[in-house]
Amino acid sequence: MRSDGTVVSRDADVPSPLRTALADFAIEWEVHGNAPAVVVRPDDVQATLRTLRDDLDFDHLACVTAQEYDDRFESVYHLRRYADPTEEVGVVVPVPRDDPRSETAAPVFSSAEWHEREAYDLLGIEYDGHPDPRRILLPETWVGHPLRADYDAEQSQVVTFREHANPLQDDRRDGADTMFLNVGPHHPSTHGVLHLKVVLDGEMVADVDPDIGYIHRCEEQMCQQGTYRHQIMPYPDRWDWSGAGLLNEWAYARAAEDLAGLEVPEYAQVVRTMSAELSRMLGHLLAVGTFALDVIGEFTATFMYAIRDRELVQDLLEDLTGQRLMFNYFRLGGVAWDLPEPREEFFDETRDFLDGLPPKIEEYHDLLTANEIFQLRTVDTGRLDPEVARDYGVTGPVARGSGVDYDLRRDDPYGYYPELDWDVVTEDGCDNYARVLVRMHELEQSARIVEQCVDLLEDWPESDREIQSNVPRTLKPEADTEVYRAVEAAKGELGIYIRSDGTDKPARFKIRGPSFSNLQALPEMAEGEYVPDLVATLGSLDPIMGDVDR
Repeated sequence: MRSDGTVVSRDADVPSPLRTALADFAIEWEVHGNAPAVVVRPDDVQATLRTLRDDLDFDHLACVTAQEYDDRFESVYHLRRYADPTEEVGVVVPVPRDDPRSETAAPVFSSAEWHEREAYDLLGIEYDGHPDPRRILLPETWVGHPLRADYDAEQSQVVTFREHANPLQDDRRDGADTMFLNVGPHHPSTHGVLHLKVVLDGEMVADVDPDIGYIHRCEEQMCQQGTYRHQIMPYPDRWDWSGAGLLNEWAYARAAEDLAGLEVPEYAQVVRTMSAELSRMLGHLLAVGTFALDVIGEFTATFMYAIRDRELVQDLLEDLTGQRLMFNYFRLGGVAWDLPEPREEFFDETRDFLDGLPPKIEEYHDLLTANEIFQLRTVDTGRLDPEVARDYGVTGPVARGSGVDYDLRRDDPYGYYPELDWDVVTEDGCDNYARVLVRMHELEQSARIVEQCVDLLEDWPESDREIQSNVPRTLKPEADTEVYRAVEAAKGELGIYIRSDGTDKPARFKIRGPSFSNLQALPEMAEGEYVPDLVATLGSLDPIMGDVDR
């Protein structure tokens, strides 16, 4: 154990292949709640990550967490395998407080580029060799790094006019004239306050730079100021305003329950699974409906149908949770309360919705996927090859639309999913059309899951309907325990990293939003295509800026 309480691993705690492969880089090993973690020197980051990727198949850099200690800063690289995300390893890079600088991981994993920019922006860790070492959530003129303990929140901040000037006013590319085009942040096609800096060569997209941070609300810092037991759970709903907030609540619950060693009753697991899939359906219905408007504005009927069907799901979730969007229904150790009474009425309404869904999905296919104009706009546009998707840490329907068979409900099982009969949906088209098909088919799979949960809950003995385990009123996980846990949210892998300092509030709370990594891959998909294709491609990502900016 270190002087600060960090648990240092014994050799027996580390799998032999890891220990052997990283023998030249490991200073020491740590025990994290989900995986072993190797501590390496700041100048060995790329060599360590390249060894893990090429020799041990850790091909998914899920997240990068930066954090501050009394005597150092740390970057923690959370690596998993797309083929088996239960195989995990952390790479911990400590740097001194007076010179917080280490080697960038971007040449090994493209997904590290935005994560490291965020680490610099909020904590001031610099990454040598980084291809784009700018701030990402705050303006370049911002003074200080807000997550540092000594940050002065009262100091004045000034954003100069040059921050909004055309950065390519005098730009020429290979002798051709280019035009700089601002798309957003106040534009319906950007799905929220997203700003795209687009360089056009004629009607072709020569370059696109997503500019984020317009709705950055310090969610991580707010969670660090809240108690595990009562004050954090309301926040996750706000990371996804498409209606998929119950999935976000589950991400926090899973991480905190693992950190504190809490069990969840089987009955509550079934209720969680049913409600989460209804919540996923809310997100996918909105994604399909708004994408129809993104591609062709005349597809208003599809949007209206999607809103009609969302209302039916929201009615069910309102009966269950008391809310239509910001549910706050999960609790550590279970859920807030049981199904509404009379139970049979709730089951009947749920089955009525499920019975009416198949013909409605056929209607969507007639309106969209079978429509020749829709196909012309989406087939072979916004192409994302599976290798590129993995390199950027892309997950969810976007990855599965590129044939990446990765779904944490199956691959890193939680809840009641392992006991149910359902399928992971993938498409090999790698384009905008394939991503729509994935979401359409996932609506059917969610309906299968909900139907099985209803059957189980209807026959569950009344005496065994335990909705929450016995959770202490005040949770104080052991100091310097840390864990990264993730769930399959509507947009992809939503991960939460928590480090405890022994109090009832987290010392570090890091949110890995799926839209953050998915959006980072947009330039790979849009450059070289036409302006309308850019709009369609962005819509096919179904980005939610709440989990991008946090």
